Amino acid sequence: MIDEMKTISKAIAILAAGVAMLAGCTSRHGHDTSPFEHQADSLLSTVFAPDKPGAAVLIMQGDSVLFEGCYGLADMETKTPVTPTTNFCIASVSKQFAAMCVLQLAEQGKLSLDDPLSRFFPKWHSPLLKRVTLRQLLSHTSGIPDARNRADRDFVLHATDVASAGYIDTLSTLNFEPGTQYEYINPTYQLIYQIVPAVTGQDFESYVREHLLQPAGMKRTLYFEDGRTIAEMAHGYQWNDSVRRYEEYDYGEETFFATKADGGLYTSVREFALWEKALREGRIVGDSTLSLAYTPVITIPEGANYGYQPHTGYGLGFFVQQWPGRPTVVYHTGDNGGFTIYAGKVPERDITIEIFSTRNDIDRMQLAGALLDLLLGPAQSDQK
Repeated sequence: MIDEMKTISKAIAILAAGVAMLAGCTSRHGHDTSPFEHQADSLLSTVFAPDKPGAAVLIMQGDSVLFEGCYGLADMETKTPVTPTTNFCIASVSKQFAAMCVLQLAEQGKLSLDDPLSRFFPKWHSPLLKRVTLRQLLSHTSGIPDARNRADRDFVLHATDVASAGYIDTLSTLNFEPGTQYEYINPTYQLIYQIVPAVTGQDFESYVREHLLQPAGMKRTLYFEDGRTIAEMAHGYQWNDSVRRYEEYDYGEETFFATKADGGLYTSVREFALWEKALREGRIVGDSTLSLAYTPVITIPEGANYGYQPHTGYGLGFFVQQWPGRPTVVYHTGDNGGFTIYAGKVPERDITIEIFSTRNDIDRMQLAGALLDLLLGPAQSDQK
């Protein structure tokens, strides 16, 4: 795997240097392509082999597709290839959907981002819930520790949102004063699963379907549930060095796979593109609310438990990277079992980049960075 990543790094350097040499190339599919399409395909073909777990990649500007490529396998057992309509577990990229539920309800005046959690859990016992607000929950600045019981293997493999976040009911300490530090915590987003029905009287999944997925036209996007059929469902894979092969690594093999609000959504690159379009067009929340979500609440420090990148903060359900001299990049990553996900955008240029992968041994930030460099030019600190 180390040798493979060195090959990827070398390929990125060569491709980034060769933009002007690729005009008039023909893709592996046989049709004429732009220099960018050829470079993107060459890079991704270096990473994803036809007989290994793969990826779907979609890059758009506005409604125009700049690149769409599918590589490798969605299901190793059936040898089913990845297609643009393959449904991946997008893991923590799901958090923006939960965040948008809260932001919609705030727009409607049904709650405030500065409401304490105690408003929504009046029967819970922990007095600490009076000190933590929804804004802090959405920005991973709550101070709530991840104290889920990992000793019970059955629990961690099958626990749903309510069970997984249940320990917060009796919480006696916080890791820090709310709002003062960043610590990425999944159970706080699982609380949204209960907050939405507490405010609306409608269960979380129905609310998401009616108020987010349907307005976006996402007809095939679905939350995972044990026993539920998801069309064209991919599996995640992890390399097992002892037997020298990839093995399935998702529900039943990896922990906390059955929770929804923090990471349980399955969708395809094409359907996720509809979500991005709906956000741009104001069909989910208004411009001012979207701008708020895309504004960093806190800077992520080096050494953070998840999500550190240079010049990056966390907004309300999104990472926000602000390189000097370069347009802001708003994105989220997802890691669950063998799924490795990147969903990013450059709002100033209407650019969207989606990398949905079925293997957990790729460097998606390196890939996304290389693709962004080809589109935008290298970030200031990378220039010679």
